[in-house]
Amino acid sequence: MKAVILAGGFGTRISEESSIRPKPMITVGGRPILWHVMKIYASHGINDFIICCGYKGGMIREYFDDYILHSADVTYDLGGMTRTIHRTNSEDWRVTCVETGESAMTGGRLMRVAPYLDGQTFCMTYGDGVGSVDVASSIAFHKMHGRLATLTAVQSPGRFGAFVLDAENDEVDAFREKPKGDGAWINGGFFVLEPEVLDLIDGEQTIWEREPLERLAADGELMAWRHDGFWHAMDTLRDRMILEEYAAKGNEPWKCWG
Repeated sequence: MKAVILAGGFGTRISEESSIRPKPMITVGGRPILWHVMKIYASHGINDFIICCGYKGGMIREYFDDYILHSADVTYDLGGMTRTIHRTNSEDWRVTCVETGESAMTGGRLMRVAPYLDGQTFCMTYGDGVGSVDVASSIAFHKMHGRLATLTAVQSPGRFGAFVLDAENDEVDAFREKPKGDGAWINGGFFVLEPEVLDLIDGEQTIWEREPLERLAADGELMAWRHDGFWHAMDTLRDRMILEEYAAKGNEPWKCWG
């Protein structure tokens, strides 16, 4: 199965970093967050990726162009103008980078990669969100219910610490550090999709999360696989700092690989 990763947006809410590089190339623990997303999929046996490039997409291509060299023993014969790679620790991935333009919306980007999907069931997610998602279980759930689309439902992480306040004497009875949000389930990405969903995309300006998902829901073709574990999207610089803190401690809760 292939995994499509949306990686072409401008990332305006984290412009401090995205003015220099595309948002999926912003690093967490020394690696682009895009790499972390791919490692999540690879840990569940999915190693064939389609990257939807757009804003500063050349940096994504350059990263994978040099990826093997990052962890390889290499001999350069400068006189003979040859390069020999002796050994590398790079992952066994197949990566297709597709130019989807700077102005296309999420649905439009998905539409542009249709020729590379071979008419098969595929995974799709965003290039800026990580979690301890059991991708294999979500795929099994998708196959079991037989509908056209499955999204991973998550609960947004809390922004602030919360406490229990005694109504009578104003004493703080208990304190919880950054509990989950208000209990509402939100779209956490990590979709499993049938190729027929592409027929619901009208053009490049179609927003996947609007008309296509709304139509699937109205038709009873959209199911939610609930993920109760860790999930965090890197929307702002503060989000990046939170993920970096996990990485600095060597305790990345989204890390499901050895």
